[in-house]
Amino acid sequence: MSDMLANEIVKIRVNDVLDIKAVDDAILALYNQGYFEDVYATFKKGKLVFHFKEKPRIAGIEIKGYGTEKEKENLYNQMGIKKGDTYDETKLDNAKYILKTALEQQGYYGSVVEARTENLAGEGAYRIIFDVNRGNNIYITKSVYEGRKQLKPRLVESLSANKQRDFMGWMWGLNSGKLHLNELEYDSMRIQDVYLRNGFLDVNVSAPFLNTNFGTHKAKLYYKVKEGIQYRISGIDIKINKQVVPMAKLLKSIKIHKGDVFNIEHMRADAQILKREIADQGYAFAVVKPDLDKDEKHGKVKVIYHIETGDMVYINDIIISGNQRTSDRVIRREVWLSPKERYSLTKVASSESALRRLGFFSKVKIEERRVNSQLMDLLVNVEEGRTGQLQFGLGYGSYGGLMLNGSVSEKNLFGTGQSMSLYANISTGGGNRNYGIRGSGRMFSGNLTLRNPRIFDSKYSSSISVFAEYIINYNYIQQGGGFSISAGRMLTNTFSMNLGYNYSINKILGFSSPLYEMFYSSQNTVITFDGVPFKGPDGQVLHGLWDRNYNTPSTSSFTLSTRFDNTDDYYFPRNGFTFSNYTTMSGLPSDHPLNSWNGLGGNVRNTKIYGKFAAYKDLKKYLLVDLIARFKTQGGYIFRYNTEDYLPLNSVFYMGGVTTIRGFRNSSITPKTNLGMWVGGDGLYTGSVELSYGLLKAAKMRLAWFFDWGFLTFKTPTKAGGFWQQTYATNVDFKDYGVPGAGFEHGTWRASTGLQIEWVSPMGPLVLIFPIAFFNEWSDKKGLWFNPNLHDYTQRFAFSMGTRF
Repeated sequence: MSDMLANEIVKIRVNDVLDIKAVDDAILALYNQGYFEDVYATFKKGKLVFHFKEKPRIAGIEIKGYGTEKEKENLYNQMGIKKGDTYDETKLDNAKYILKTALEQQGYYGSVVEARTENLAGEGAYRIIFDVNRGNNIYITKSVYEGRKQLKPRLVESLSANKQRDFMGWMWGLNSGKLHLNELEYDSMRIQDVYLRNGFLDVNVSAPFLNTNFGTHKAKLYYKVKEGIQYRISGIDIKINKQVVPMAKLLKSIKIHKGDVFNIEHMRADAQILKREIADQGYAFAVVKPDLDKDEKHGKVKVIYHIETGDMVYINDIIISGNQRTSDRVIRREVWLSPKERYSLTKVASSESALRRLGFFSKVKIEERRVNSQLMDLLVNVEEGRTGQLQFGLGYGSYGGLMLNGSVSEKNLFGTGQSMSLYANISTGGGNRNYGIRGSGRMFSGNLTLRNPRIFDSKYSSSISVFAEYIINYNYIQQGGGFSISAGRMLTNTFSMNLGYNYSINKILGFSSPLYEMFYSSQNTVITFDGVPFKGPDGQVLHGLWDRNYNTPSTSSFTLSTRFDNTDDYYFPRNGFTFSNYTTMSGLPSDHPLNSWNGLGGNVRNTKIYGKFAAYKDLKKYLLVDLIARFKTQGGYIFRYNTEDYLPLNSVFYMGGVTTIRGFRNSSITPKTNLGMWVGGDGLYTGSVELSYGLLKAAKMRLAWFFDWGFLTFKTPTKAGGFWQQTYATNVDFKDYGVPGAGFEHGTWRASTGLQIEWVSPMGPLVLIFPIAFFNEWSDKKGLWFNPNLHDYTQRFAFSMGTRF
């Protein structure tokens, strides 16, 4: 304390008459500053001297016996005492209380917290050590709801934080019964809310009574419940001061209906639905007040919604904050409203979803700030996430062998919203002793892609990509490369269309069997092994399939694609739909006059159609748990102009892997010819249902159950066996694939189920999959449905990284 400040506190001046009371008041005022252990005064020879003994400083604080380093850091910030403070007993007692409270919130009761000090010699400072003897958890072994008759106990306590312990409650997913004392006072209201959701409008729930045995650490929980009668809805009435939306539309939009059991949750939801309907017309400050008209005698209730629309509201300004790298215009173009435009609540919510779908931001929030009764500012607050990645991977697999991959990617290049990625993948190959080329799985691939999703902030997009690859497949070696360019347009904020051109050259060599040469050779080529011609089952010498050789085929194609996405998040969608499809036209029919110049039409001649759909639904408000339902499906077909149009083996459909049917190795599900060759299918359909449960919310980790199914279509020269035919005993006719009217259509199908762990890790989205494959074979033995097929390459573990869930 400075001399000047001390003189101001003392209020005694030179030449004043000595006043003992004034000296006493000055000593007390100085002491009350809290910096001193003792203050006294002496007076000698006309000089008044104040003497001080300063309190020691706190040189350090340590908690022993409790908490991780992160938990301790949070406690240090809450305890109200820190390094450099003056030592104070009151602050010390408060810090001990905060520590005990934190332990109770964690469910530990009867904890003992002691504080001791270490005097740092010669420094006038203390080091404070809090010794924590953590107590025990208390478990609720019995919950009693006296007066409960209409609802089951499990339903009554469904919203409560404190519940009766389940049988084997120690198991994951079951209720342990651990007491949460800080939540106990709110559980009465939660129980009352359960009754209100089931029509009991007159319910009364007492405060909880907890009977605790601290010796056994067990407790019993008691409530008194007066249920009353259950009400049904006798009618719905909407009273609005200004008819801005037709009454029929308002009544159709709400969830509650006449004759239903009253549910207060539906009434609350309807109030928000009605507000949205009115606010979408520009009445941002509309107020919806639900009311109830009860008929206790007949157990009926009429629901009345009073709506005050207020004034028409327009956007005054859009203010963006939190963006360090991303330019304002990239964010502004995703906001569906602009200054001077009429307000719409749906557009505000859709703008939030559009910003999240970009994948640039870890947090997005659009707040509304009222300027006056007719003007509003939108405050767009974002928190930028990781959009750039320098990533390396190392792994080992039975098919791929030692796998190395690396990528440099940026979804938000220089904050412009443009994306760039450079990717390389190398696999040494694990080989396959049972089938295929030794070293199967060896691969090198790389690509460079640049994409601008909004050219000059318009709704037009463009991309360019170059790529190269060298792959040892089960049956052949493929090497090649090419480029692609595309341009697109956003038709709405959730729907876009794209037109692209692709040119690639793929050389096929090193077949696992000379038989595969027939799929790339002309009809004049005799298939031989060590100079000896191969003969088929009918004894005939085998020749190539086509009218010319295609050992280095080229593909020149145009692709028209569309995409729709209204989901509410990029990585973890909870609600919404995604749909994408493409139609790729490769080359021209073999009899087209322009095919005399291969540079225009290429060698590959077919039309490929493919579509994919996914739906997401958050079930939390229905089931009261963090559960997301997902449905995903995809399908495609290859159409060919005639049986002489060349079709590469690597452009047909295969099944197996994380993108089709989990539990089967990638692209390992395929029909075979009567000579045992893998030839894929001309059509594909797969479907999947998933239920994803929130495991660790803070870590963005979930646990999901899935069920996958799907089938491939293929052509045979005969109709025998019907559509669903055993795959590995089928005489596949590859030349008929996709040609209308040629051959007979057949199909082969598979299914799987299992669990997967989903995690948005610091390195990106990661999925660990534990599948079980079944229906591996349509058995001809009556009653035998599960019959593992030695030809199916199944797997019990797989993982995927970098895709949305």
